[in-house]
Amino acid sequence: MQKDILKKLLLRTQHRSRLWAALAALCTGTTLLLTSVLIWWNFNELLYGKNQNDALGSTYLIIGKKVTQQSMAIPGATRFSAQEISELSTAPQVQEVGIIGTNHFPVYATLGGELAFATDMPLECVPDKFIDNLPADWKWEPGNPTVPIIVSSQFLDIYNYVFAPSQGLPQLSESSVKLIVLNLTVGSAPNTEKFMARVVGFSGRIGSVLVPKSFIDYGNQKFGTPQASGAVSQLILKTADPSDTKFADYLKQHNYNTNTENLRWSKIRSIVEVVTSATGVLALLLMGIGTLVFILFIELTIARAQQSLTLLLQIGYGPQFVSRFMINRFLPMVIATVVVAMLLAIAGQAFVATTVTSQGLVLPYMPGWPVWVAMLISTMVLVLLVGRSISTAIKKQ
Repeated sequence: MQKDILKKLLLRTQHRSRLWAALAALCTGTTLLLTSVLIWWNFNELLYGKNQNDALGSTYLIIGKKVTQQSMAIPGATRFSAQEISELSTAPQVQEVGIIGTNHFPVYATLGGELAFATDMPLECVPDKFIDNLPADWKWEPGNPTVPIIVSSQFLDIYNYVFAPSQGLPQLSESSVKLIVLNLTVGSAPNTEKFMARVVGFSGRIGSVLVPKSFIDYGNQKFGTPQASGAVSQLILKTADPSDTKFADYLKQHNYNTNTENLRWSKIRSIVEVVTSATGVLALLLMGIGTLVFILFIELTIARAQQSLTLLLQIGYGPQFVSRFMINRFLPMVIATVVVAMLLAIAGQAFVATTVTSQGLVLPYMPGWPVWVAMLISTMVLVLLVGRSISTAIKKQ
């Protein structure tokens, strides 16, 4: 009964359209604000979240020095010195640096049968911790006639989808390739040694033919040239965030080269930062306009109820009581607006998480803590502003 009387005395204002327009602007601004935080959070989840997003490209990068017209004429210009390798270990976002060893001795591979071929074969080795799919039998010791090798999965794709159809050859699965035995002739006549090579695994990270480091060291020492055995032309880096612009700038400043596809996220990150910043500014602008219109509507309502306020004061209703009544009337509208915006953000996150699954990416179906924190902060700010404006307006009347 008491509430009904207060409603009739204090809430007789017209122009309800202004109220709904203010709430709509407030809801739109809050939704955009949460969306900007959501975009930023999702991008970080894709880069280095707990879920595995292999489709984004690995955080392992293979780098080398760019070959230019000037460096072509200088022997050893594209090799890394010990000092450069040491400096790279302290570069932005670099966690570990591995040396890619290469064979400095001739290797000739042959295969008989229907798939007969013969070719010179460059070999490489990397520290075991940098290999993405390390086989259990990845080891070799001098005297062992069989050498395990890991080949790039791209090699098998090129064979199956390009070479085999054009030559009328059968396509091969990974398991069938592992049954093939290659014949390796190492060294130059008359100082040669023969081995058998067997594919024991495939790598999606390193696009070459890998053998154990012990085999490279053995071949370089026995068949290679001493001055070339210590040369390092390529390095493999484990990076925390390859999209960091500081890391990309470091590579550019030192004239280091890597697959530009691996650094595509540094460009995308810049775009995401611009989009989230612009969306955030627009969101704050809309929230400000919506809050201002909402507060003006409340102040107008209180101003038009001046006579009713005077009457209430005369019959014993204090300013604090009236303020609580008005706050309890309007704050639920603000909270409901924020809740609607958060529900829209949750629905948007679920939609995005479902959509990216088809691309081989993994995202949570619920927004992360930064989005919830943004909602909590925006709610607290709005409640504080609306509450203070109501109290101030009633005191003035």
